[in-house]
Amino acid sequence: MGQAGCKGLYQSLLDYKTEKYVIAKNKKVGLLYRLLQLSILTYLVVWVFLVKKCYQDTDTSLQSSIITKVKGVTFTNTSELGERLWDVVDYVIPPQGENVFFVVTNLIVTPNQRQDTCAESERIPDALCYTDSDCPPGEPVVAGNGVRTGRCLRAGSAQKGTCEIFAWCPVETKSRPAQPLLGEAEDFTVYIKNFVRFPKFNFSKTNVLDTRDTTFLKSCKYGPKNPYCPIFRLGSVVSWTGSNFREMAVQGGVIGIQIDWDCDLDRPPSECSPRYYFNRLDNRFSGNSLSSGYNFRFAKYYRDAAGVEFRTLFKAYGIRFDVMVNGKGSFFCDLVLIYFIKKSNFYRDKKYEEVRDLEGLAQLAESSQQRVRTRGLAEQPEVQDGGSGQKENGCVCRQLLQPASITG
Repeated sequence: MGQAGCKGLYQSLLDYKTEKYVIAKNKKVGLLYRLLQLSILTYLVVWVFLVKKCYQDTDTSLQSSIITKVKGVTFTNTSELGERLWDVVDYVIPPQGENVFFVVTNLIVTPNQRQDTCAESERIPDALCYTDSDCPPGEPVVAGNGVRTGRCLRAGSAQKGTCEIFAWCPVETKSRPAQPLLGEAEDFTVYIKNFVRFPKFNFSKTNVLDTRDTTFLKSCKYGPKNPYCPIFRLGSVVSWTGSNFREMAVQGGVIGIQIDWDCDLDRPPSECSPRYYFNRLDNRFSGNSLSSGYNFRFAKYYRDAAGVEFRTLFKAYGIRFDVMVNGKGSFFCDLVLIYFIKKSNFYRDKKYEEVRDLEGLAQLAESSQQRVRTRGLAEQPEVQDGGSGQKENGCVCRQLLQPASITG
């Protein structure tokens, strides 16, 4: 590239280009252009603003607290436990209300267990034996109840037996009852108190009706007519999941209670209401599937007159409730402050800060000073007795005083 070409390229780098608009007097093209503008405007107004409400600021960092209380009593009479009254302390685990709690509905009870040697259960495959060599001492029974002692115990002349173990004896051998022991739990109630807060907007709400009536929570039940009564009948909760309480109470199950707070905070606080959804979480397959149901074991320990420890073992079947809270709060805020209120310029200046480099600031200051000097010399104000000159833009200008003329 020659010297002239390099010079031309250098000069072109310093060129300033601006746009030129051509107005076409064509009705078809103009109509198409306006239809396109109208389509974009309709999309913004209908979809963006009215449907999606994109003008709102959103807070999804929901803070939530759950308190639960179950109430109800029932009476049973069994060979293992005799006559017994069950209250909330007996059948709710854990006793303090949390977002996850378990209500016992069926039981297998093995009373008076003591640490001793006894035969392992025949229902444990790893415990079956023919000779003592099948029961190596000191080895635990896989999925069993204790540690092998080295003996194979057979009943009478039977060829096959079970290994003797050191364990809490007698071991659990009974099957699950076909009818729920605590079938009356269907009429028990659970009180679910939920506090939520949207920290971004400093807005708090609870799912309990704000009332001074002390009898409200003692008599109300949740329903379409009482959305702010957080007391739920257990049988109703199970039925809302599409399940039968009596069937579920036999083998247990898991129910999810979801509370959704989708609040438009532009509206009155009374319109920010919870919505409840009930789902059975363990029922993924048929009712007889191994994946269905819920149970676990726990024991209560005692000491006899001689100080020897013994216990009653419970295998509890029941319903586990998982309370989950989701929420979103939206508020019409920045758009109003920045564009639509009387002092929008003030809020806009506070929200957006203009940043310049040092060289740009120096040039701006020098230019401002030069304009002030030029105007001060070219626009000398008339002399006012005792007055001061002030420009419309609020800048106080320097006065050039003239000596007063003396007349005869």
